[in-house]
Amino acid sequence: MTETADAARDPRVGPGHPSPGIVLPFLWRRLRVSLRPRSGAAQQVAYAPSALDLDPGVTWIGHASFLLRLDGMRFLTDPVFAERASPLSFAGPPRLVAAGVPLSELPKVDFAVISHDHYDHADLGAIRSLARRGVRFVVPVGVGELVRGVGGDAVELDWWQTADVGGLRVHCVPAQHFSGRGLFDRNRRLWAGFVVEGASRRVYHAGDTGYFRGFAEIAARLGPVDLALLPIGAYLPRAMMQRVHMDPAEAVQAALDLRARATVGMHCGTFDLADEDLAEPPRRFLAEAAARGLANASVMRVGETRTF
Repeated sequence: MTETADAARDPRVGPGHPSPGIVLPFLWRRLRVSLRPRSGAAQQVAYAPSALDLDPGVTWIGHASFLLRLDGMRFLTDPVFAERASPLSFAGPPRLVAAGVPLSELPKVDFAVISHDHYDHADLGAIRSLARRGVRFVVPVGVGELVRGVGGDAVELDWWQTADVGGLRVHCVPAQHFSGRGLFDRNRRLWAGFVVEGASRRVYHAGDTGYFRGFAEIAARLGPVDLALLPIGAYLPRAMMQRVHMDPAEAVQAALDLRARATVGMHCGTFDLADEDLAEPPRRFLAEAAARGLANASVMRVGETRTF
């Protein structure tokens, strides 16, 4: 896939602001669906507590949140359990499907990675609760202040830096996105993906990203991944989203670039964040994967656990 000139820019430089003619109608549409949610949410199954001991194993909590077990360690990605992806309890995108494993029913978790500070990826209530249980956090530079602000312990990494957590090695890798939780902190904190490497498996969690040349570089530097967790939703309108969110076809190309042995689509079906139909991202992702010959590509059900 050929990158656009815009997508070939330095991914550390966040995108410019879309024009008001794009943003204002988009925000009006988001307000409407937050008050009257659309159909098409992700499918859900009741989680099996015994399955959470599967090693290696992955359970979809919803959106970009997964519980993984690898080489005896359990870790979470972008743990979000809030009822809204918003700073407000009464407004903003509501959760359309319950968390696959309730926060109160999680088994012992050793650490969590947080890709960036957006509300659908960094839930301060969940971070506070997990910190009280002794969960450590590995985060990009600047996100540590959020974790420490609610009583947590955070290791901050820049792109291509590494931390050893128990028997696992956590690599912070580039992403093409942006950050900010309010009007005055845009791009003050770094955004990233993570490769978590054990003795037997290598897992990549993209966090949130547009398509960029970094996927191939990750594979070149760290080797092919056994499991790629890739965002496939929140991609319309493209004039607003292309730089920061992949569409399903781009996610398939990212998986090919990563030389992923198995790929799971995420960032869809839990919160209604963009203009495409909620059921469209999984359908397009699976169709594109079949057309491009991407083996072992799937979208899990919330609450489902499988090995990899």
